[in-house]
Amino acid sequence: MPIVKGPQVFPRSEYQRRLAAVKAKMAELEIAAVVITDKAHITYLTGSVAHSYDSRGVVILASREEPVFILRWMDVAAAVQETFMERDSIIGYSEELMGNPDKNGYDAVTDFLLDQGLGQGGIGFELCNLTVDSAKKFKSRLVQARIEDFSKVISQIRRLKSDLEIIIMREAAAISDAGVLRAAEVMRPGMREADAIAEIVGTLARGANGKPGTWLATPYLCATSRIGNPHTTWSEDTFREGSQINLEIAGVRHDYHAPICRTYVLGKPSDRLLRIHEAQLAGLEAGLNVVRAGAVSGEVAKVIHSTTEKHGFKKRSRAGYSIGIDWMENTTSLRLGDTTVLEPNMTFHLHLGSWVEEDFGYVLSESIRVTESGVEVLTKAPRRLFMLG
Repeated sequence: MPIVKGPQVFPRSEYQRRLAAVKAKMAELEIAAVVITDKAHITYLTGSVAHSYDSRGVVILASREEPVFILRWMDVAAAVQETFMERDSIIGYSEELMGNPDKNGYDAVTDFLLDQGLGQGGIGFELCNLTVDSAKKFKSRLVQARIEDFSKVISQIRRLKSDLEIIIMREAAAISDAGVLRAAEVMRPGMREADAIAEIVGTLARGANGKPGTWLATPYLCATSRIGNPHTTWSEDTFREGSQINLEIAGVRHDYHAPICRTYVLGKPSDRLLRIHEAQLAGLEAGLNVVRAGAVSGEVAKVIHSTTEKHGFKKRSRAGYSIGIDWMENTTSLRLGDTTVLEPNMTFHLHLGSWVEEDFGYVLSESIRVTESGVEVLTKAPRRLFMLG
């Protein structure tokens, strides 16, 4: 029996809105087609969330309403189920292109472009997302085409979320909050880090408010001797009395991520930990007070950095970054010198993590949405240092 459509996260009109923005940029560059290869961008433009590792591409044609999704034959069923597109817009390529040292799925994408008579016109590619070999492959087979770099276009369009996307991000944030609270419930001296992570990840999968998590983003749990390292996961160690745990997790709904950080201590915190908590909390709240449409991202960062320094701690890392599909969008940073003007429905991970020395750090953060008049804090877990008995 043929596969049928699954429930759609967004209506067709939402994808048409996104595609219209892409086609406007295509018209500006005078190109007839664009090949999208970035996983997050494919999700954004089609609704596909299947995590496969084959070479795949979405071709947007100026002359065609729907994109064309070209992927491995065995993933066609998932694409039919997940995307808003009709079945004739989804093309599966042969298994002969898998594990082949000379060819891959991008050959199927190129074949499609040539079949459409596009070998001599302008074509956009996300060149920064391609390996050197893949970029060479496209250029060598499309020798008469005018290749345009389309690398940053979709990212810039994605910066501003629709109201429908904000709803999904609120759902993801509620899952993040549940993970933070579950961590506080279960982490105790004598517990293995792996067992704590199992409880936290279980919560992220079960979700919140009847909305399950739909993917598991890597959780970062840095405890005791590793609290000066922001990006390690759990170890084979066991929590002890006095252990400090820095936790960074993200609830996920339909690939939309809402990160959050909180710090925990098993027993009485040191004076140093209490002081950095107060400093970073003050910095976070100062930042929230100045985030609004029209503010400049670098100026927001300046307020945050100056506040933490007044409390005796210099924050060396940026104060946040754009979020949405995937943990980080790589568009706008809340960092000193960034001149981006904030707009309504931009979303950020406002991150007050601070790694003071190689053996000492602290984390506190929120996922936020920029509004006309200020900020909506999407994550709502208690903004405190969790002191656990």
